[in-house]
Order: sequence, then structure tokens, then C-alpha cells
Amino acid sequence: MPDQPLLEVRDLSIRFVTENGNVDAVKNVSFDLQRGETLAIVGESGSGKSVTALSLTRLLPEPPAHYVGGEILWKGENIFAMRPRRLRQIRGGDIAYIFQEPSTSLNPVFTIRNQIAEAIKLHRRDVKDVDTEIVKWLNLVGIVEPEKRMRDYPHQLSGGMQQRAMIAMALSCQPDLLVADEPTTALDVTIQAQIMAQLRELKSKLSMAIILITHNFGIISDIADRVAVMYRGNIVEYGQTRDVLSNPQHPYTRALIDCIPRLGAKRRRLTTIDHARLQTL
Repeated sequence: MPDQPLLEVRDLSIRFVTENGNVDAVKNVSFDLQRGETLAIVGESGSGKSVTALSLTRLLPEPPAHYVGGEILWKGENIFAMRPRRLRQIRGGDIAYIFQEPSTSLNPVFTIRNQIAEAIKLHRRDVKDVDTEIVKWLNLVGIVEPEKRMRDYPHQLSGGMQQRAMIAMALSCQPDLLVADEPTTALDVTIQAQIMAQLRELKSKLSMAIILITHNFGIISDIADRVAVMYRGNIVEYGQTRDVLSNPQHPYTRALIDCIPRLGAKRRRLTTIDHARLQTL
């Protein structure tokens, strides 16, 4: 008998009610995630990726967000049936997030130490020496001189260092699932590669599951076990990463893959996505 999935999302639908009308941001989305597995959710801005990710712990403001259908099971427990105290335990503890703009996610008036310490004290009350624990995680994510850097404020760190500090904060609570929402978008290409390599290494060391939210097929091949392609709130393709990359079935998936710049390829214009045509399919 196969193990129960760590996370199960079944027919999830989310609607935003606004003054200008209703927006169906997520429509009948289903996927699951096993322990230690990485799922990439790929799509353009506005496709529903981040809304889906935030819904996993009910972080969307209600209203304007309304959960109009489906269920989310965390280790078999229904997220929508949880009391607020139980949800707070899961947020940051069992399921941790890192976001694409560390400069806006980190509080500018507190040191890195204070911000990581707050997370540890909230979710890991068994930790006696908080500073030693902070140094351990900063060192694990590749920050040099962690004893010194943890006393810095966010503005004293580069973008790549801020993102590493965000990853250390998320991991310090020892989550079973790390949700990485566009974690490299604000970084240059070299730092992007370093951060993705760091996530691959941490996944192996810590045996945690990862949901990677991205618009870029080019960064998922080495880290993701499976991929879900989202378009206009729907998952239009879902499968093993190698299969989707080598033999995409949906026109939108093929369009996204064609948009990837390729080194050594003959000079050509980058492909653009014909949304008008896709909406007729």
C-alpha cells in the first residue's frame, strides 16, 4: 500500500470578489506531494501559481478571496476544518515559505538574528541555545561568517545574501514542506544558479518536500520530480518533469518551453505566446 501523500489538493477553486466583478483565480486544481519530492508549478504571472501556494495554509485574505470548492489535506488533515491555533502551528512550522523579494519580506528595522530567532521561538520551543541554532542554519545556506552576519540588518546584505537568510529562516523551523515562490526572480543569473543549487543540496540533506513556483522552465529540470503547468487558473499539464520537458502535450506548455533562450542556438527571435489562439483551443 503506498504511503499517504504529505499534501493532497483536490478540485481547489478560489474566487476573488471585487468591485469590478468576480475573478476565478484557481479552477478545479488537483495535485499531491510525497515526502522528499519536489513539484514545480510553472506558468506566467496571473496564472494562479502564487494564489494556489498561499491557499495551502489559508494565507489569502478572506475576503476578497473565497474558497468556493475543493479541499486541501495536510498529512490527511483538512486545512479548511482546522482551528486558527492549529493553522498557526502549520504556518512556518510544518509548511514554510520563501518569497521572490527578500528585501520586502525581511523587516528592515530588525537584525537577521532577531527575525530568525522569532521563528525559532514560535515553532521550536525545545531549542535552548537560539544563537547557536541560527549560526547553524546560516552556515548551512552558505553565508560566510554567520556569527557576524546575523547581527546585520537586511540592507547590509546583498540580494543573494538576503535570499539565503530568508531560506535559513524558513528552514530553521525544520518544515516538512518548503514553498519557494519565484525565489530567484530578483537575482542576477549567477546568484540564481547558486540559490537553485543550494535548494537541491538542502532538499537532499533534509529530506523535505519542495513546491517551486516559477515562470521559467529553464530552472526546473535539475530539481523538480514533477511539474504542473498552470494557465488561466487551470492545471493544463501535469506529469514527470522529464516527460513534460521532452514531450509536452499542451500548446501552452510547448509555448513556454519555446520561450527559453538557448546558448549556441542559431540566431532567432524569441518565441512569443499567442494567447488569443490558446484561448480558442
